[in-house]
Amino acid sequence: MQPRDRVLALVVAVAWGLNFPATAIALEHYPPFLLAAVRFTLLAVPTLLFVPRPAVSFRWIVLVGATLGVLQFAFLYLGMAAGMPTGLASLVIQASAPFTVLLAGVLLRERLTARQVVGVAIAVAALGVIAVHRAQTAALLPVVLVLCGALGWAIGNVTTRKAGPVNPLHLTLWWAVVPPVPMAALSLLVEGPERVGHALGTAFTAEALPADLGLLYIVVAGSLVGYGIWSRLMGKYPSSTVAPFSMLVPVVGVLASWAAFGEVPDLVEAVAGAVVVGAVLWTSRPARPVRVAAEPPVTDASAAPPLSAGADAARR
Repeated sequence: MQPRDRVLALVVAVAWGLNFPATAIALEHYPPFLLAAVRFTLLAVPTLLFVPRPAVSFRWIVLVGATLGVLQFAFLYLGMAAGMPTGLASLVIQASAPFTVLLAGVLLRERLTARQVVGVAIAVAALGVIAVHRAQTAALLPVVLVLCGALGWAIGNVTTRKAGPVNPLHLTLWWAVVPPVPMAALSLLVEGPERVGHALGTAFTAEALPADLGLLYIVVAGSLVGYGIWSRLMGKYPSSTVAPFSMLVPVVGVLASWAAFGEVPDLVEAVAGAVVVGAVLWTSRPARPVRVAAEPPVTDASAAPPLSAGADAARR
């Protein structure tokens, strides 16, 4: 991966890490399915009016939207609303990285280098240390829900890669057209018309202002900036090269949760987070070029071994 693209991947990690405290604040006013429906509606309306559709079959737009949009955020928001701590949610959702590597190997036949295998294994082990250390603060159901969101994210990563190189911002905006209707239906069915009506009816009050600002951050930074860059990187590089950068998100998420909600990380989390950062950066480094020894010059033409016609043509 080129250095500039590695910096862009780090920008995505920071933007998505800050997404978690912003989401937690938004969920204080909006129920989870309604929050997802409003988030993607704010993206879908201007997209349909002003953004050209990317040069890709509409089925890929639907598939990416159904996985990255519906599956990922339905389960993630539901898990956070069910009591998943913000920092721990930012950690567990990163199971999408090993899920992506596995799915890319099976579905896309992508071959992993030894560096990628070792780096991902180290990062996953460090994430596991943090998860075990923090699991006592969350019940099992929220963890399972967020893991399902991580699987949806991984499927979406592979689907984005399979869709091929397209305008990443246009793809991000157009797959956002898919989630509003199913999310709104889920909200009315599960959360109920009364709860939905109250949340929307009081959306512009002073009490809802922090939630509205959190929602605005999710739309602009999380969706436009984050997924725009992420889709570009997923279309340019193998999934197994880009996906490990998502492991940096929980480091930002834990620190942001510490600053916003007083979720103080202890020594174990700090050390494991540093290991995650180091493993991801090491995994993303380009492999050293292999030096090929030059052939010794042939001083006597008669001493040179004869070349076949094919070999002579290949050398020329």
